[in-house]
Amino acid sequence: MNTAIESNPLIDRLPSHLKQFIKPQNYNDYTPINQAVWRYVMRKNVSYLGKVAHDSYLEGLKQTGIDIEYIPNMYGMNRILKEIGWAAVAVDGFIPPNAFMEFQAYNVLVIASDIRQLEHIEYTPAPDIIHEGAGHAPIIANPEYAEYLRRFGEIGCKAISSSRDYEMYEAIRLLSILKEAEDTPQEEIEKAEAQVDYLQNNMGELSEMARIRNLHWWTVEYGLIGTVEDPKIYGAGLLSSIGESEWCMTDNVKKIPYDISAADQSFDITKPQPQLYVTPDFAHLNSVLEEFANKMAIRVGGLSSVQKLIDSKALGTIELSTGIQISGVFTNVIANEGKPVYVQTTGKTALSYREKELVGHGTEYHAEGFGSPIGKLKGINLAIEDMSPRDLSAYDIHEGQHVTLEFEGNIKVSGEIITGTRNILGKILIIKFKNCTVTQGDTVLFQPEWGIYDMAVGKEVVSAFSGPADVNSFDMITHVPSSTTIKAKTSPEREELEGLYKNVRNIRENNISDLALNAIFDKVKMNHPNDWLLSVEIAEICTTTRNHSLLEDVRNHLDNLKIKRPEVANLIENGLSLILETESI
Repeated sequence: MNTAIESNPLIDRLPSHLKQFIKPQNYNDYTPINQAVWRYVMRKNVSYLGKVAHDSYLEGLKQTGIDIEYIPNMYGMNRILKEIGWAAVAVDGFIPPNAFMEFQAYNVLVIASDIRQLEHIEYTPAPDIIHEGAGHAPIIANPEYAEYLRRFGEIGCKAISSSRDYEMYEAIRLLSILKEAEDTPQEEIEKAEAQVDYLQNNMGELSEMARIRNLHWWTVEYGLIGTVEDPKIYGAGLLSSIGESEWCMTDNVKKIPYDISAADQSFDITKPQPQLYVTPDFAHLNSVLEEFANKMAIRVGGLSSVQKLIDSKALGTIELSTGIQISGVFTNVIANEGKPVYVQTTGKTALSYREKELVGHGTEYHAEGFGSPIGKLKGINLAIEDMSPRDLSAYDIHEGQHVTLEFEGNIKVSGEIITGTRNILGKILIIKFKNCTVTQGDTVLFQPEWGIYDMAVGKEVVSAFSGPADVNSFDMITHVPSSTTIKAKTSPEREELEGLYKNVRNIRENNISDLALNAIFDKVKMNHPNDWLLSVEIAEICTTTRNHSLLEDVRNHLDNLKIKRPEVANLIENGLSLILETESI
């Protein structure tokens, strides 16, 4: 099996800072037990979800090339997804929310290529290929929903985080890894759970990213569609959980009409959800998303938006009314009458226009930070950006002239104008000074010894968002997660069990005589008495071949196992019911 990443035009155009998260899907790493887990979940899902999932689900399974019998090969999926305008890439577990959503904006589905352990077959808090491949992929075959997903990613990746959001991401990532790993000491899990609980209860005011992640959770992950009285499933978390997909349809889970209030309803990824939201149709999802986006800094601008960037302590961008974009880590804003009159970044900063870095204004030039006044000149109704050449001359704003510009909020810029930078429409974006002093009252904001002063021109902040305007302005190949996924342990006993699973699959798929099943079943009982899934698969073959004698032995063994391990009793019953359904058909 080729382990290189399959090329796809959508993957090829991804920026480097997203490509850093991609890893090959090493298909040969999937074991016979992994394949049996996939098959069990998918057979159960298709049987049950055909009744309760949105109509797009089963059709989407066919369109996206997802096979019930085998874990999907993403390189094959990519060839098929290409036909509906999407692609898929493999990643290692959870990735940061901004990156996850930005992948969606590029019509790329992120798939955690690991698969849950047999012990967590009903549900795992860790993202895995069952959740991503069998949950997300089929539903994007619906064009209306696929556009919602893309649009959500486009808006969501610009949401501003708080400094606590990344801590929460790391805490949830670690907890999901520890819960999915074999033999994790209970005290380690409890410690990780305590950290998640602490952060959840001490997040302060929810950031844009936290609130839009809530919307993502209650729609893309755990959404219902239709009416409160008769909902259908479309959320990937429900589509991929054989336990919760049934639980959510009972009266134990409250059903709520979906609206923007869902943005303030947080969730616990480690537990079944006590309530779910029902959208009447996919169009309503877009309506709520636009309602939320209208309140985001990217559309609101102004002082509150700058303050959000400062609070985030992360790389972000503000855009002024002229279209000039300032990207960096914002550390200070001076306000006057509720408006920002001066902004300041610290460290590497870049200036752009229409998402393209301005020549000569990259991070090497603005390595120590950037500061600029914003607004109108004091006592003058006309903003600099709106002045004609005659106006500029009248106010001595031209090359070679020493000028003092006094802005509202008592910001003064005094120096000799060297030149200006204009956009394609002729509007001034930057005025360059030498021998320049910038002050607010007695506070010096810039002094001549610091070199050339570049003043951004704009009467207001019209937008603010997470990340840089031009992704090429900054080195963003920096993601190093604090935790890595833990692979299943190997042992002689495990290797023998894997071999038995492989032999049973071979018997089933190739119609080989089932005489060997007796010997396989004897080994299961003797060496692997706690394993239940292989016995269910043996029972399936016995039913098909009418091997009633062995079937009776297997059923007795499974009945005893249900008493010995009550936690898997329901799983055994579900597996046997699938066999009976198939037999009756």
